[in-house]
Amino acid sequence: MSLESEIRQLREERDAVLLAHNYQRGEIQDLADYVGDSLYLSRKAMESDRSVIVFAGVRFMAETAKILNPSRTVLLPDLKAGCALADAITVEQLRAWKAEHPGAVVVAYINTSAEVKAEADYCCTSSNAVKIVEQIPKDREILFLPDMFLGDYVRRRTGRAMHLWVGDCPVHAKLRPETLAHSRADHPGAPVIAHPECGCASQVLPQVDQVLSTDGMLRYAEETRAPEVLVATEVGILHRMAKLNPTTHFSPIDAGAVCPYMKEITLEDIRDSLRELRYRIDVAPEVAEKARRALERMVAA
Repeated sequence: MSLESEIRQLREERDAVLLAHNYQRGEIQDLADYVGDSLYLSRKAMESDRSVIVFAGVRFMAETAKILNPSRTVLLPDLKAGCALADAITVEQLRAWKAEHPGAVVVAYINTSAEVKAEADYCCTSSNAVKIVEQIPKDREILFLPDMFLGDYVRRRTGRAMHLWVGDCPVHAKLRPETLAHSRADHPGAPVIAHPECGCASQVLPQVDQVLSTDGMLRYAEETRAPEVLVATEVGILHRMAKLNPTTHFSPIDAGAVCPYMKEITLEDIRDSLRELRYRIDVAPEVAEKARRALERMVAA
């Protein structure tokens, strides 16, 4: 029996749904029940009637699934699948920041720990951050965390004054204006789509055709008729883009934009996770209860 067949069989035996982020290895995307960004996968986790959720992503995503589905078993196939951006702010740092701005509304990007989410008023993803901020009364002070590039993009789009935490995703932060300039010179005429976490997204908006979440990029890939498109985000998304639209060539502005955490999980890890029901993700009930409010606002937006 092939590894893929073994996983399919175990998935049925365990009554499990397999969720995979757009940055996962191609062979995992091909096997998953659902592939998407954090918001899409959060919704799919809630909609699924399976008793086990296997999350091929990183830890904060599995924590989010557990918070939103407390009665179900959530598995993260490799505990080394963390997130440098989520590590950019601790709950102690957030509490200190809130103390400096009493009464401020806290908007936490989904790339944060469960404990940080529990201190937030709203959670958001890159696909709905602008919409979330626009819902907040204009007279309220806003603390946005932890990604300063996404925060700057949202600030420009909404015109809202916001305090930004100085954090970033190392993979996206290195995609700078000069990276884009070199790629444009090598691929003249190709449109550019960029993730708002990128270091180039808000600084060179005139040179970027569209700033999009990963799911937004996939919709763009399906619809475009351009012969070539330059893509500024983690390269894992190119696998699905090519499948959705084989007539367009999708080129990364930097082929080295690889998240090591997103590549931790393998098919063998998923098989073993299903076989042994490892590694179970749990969130302390008092933390989950507080974080659920912010996450439910995100999902509803």
